[in-house]
Amino acid sequence: MKTINKDKAKELISQSNGRIFSTTYIKKDNTIRTLTARIGKQYTPKTDRKAPYKAQNYNLLPLYDMRIKAFRMLNFNTLLTLSINNNKYIIK
Repeated sequence: MKTINKDKAKELISQSNGRIFSTTYIKKDNTIRTLTARIGKQYTPKTDRKAPYKAQNYNLLPLYDMRIKAFRMLNFNTLLTLSINNNKYIIK
């Protein structure tokens, strides 16, 4: 496995063009979670309310979780591993 930084991980995910990838990160309750997800799907809210914050200001990325078929936020500050394009990376 190669070691990359958080900025390189962001770049790899943004260049994935909607391909499915896997990440491991620490959730808010300090449990480790593996997420199989993709970017590119757009969330359509059921109400007219706007989001109270911009995700990129908090180092977050909205993703579509392929297993539970719902949108999730990936926090790059707690990212541990990334598997994308048949390559595995450890995040430092």
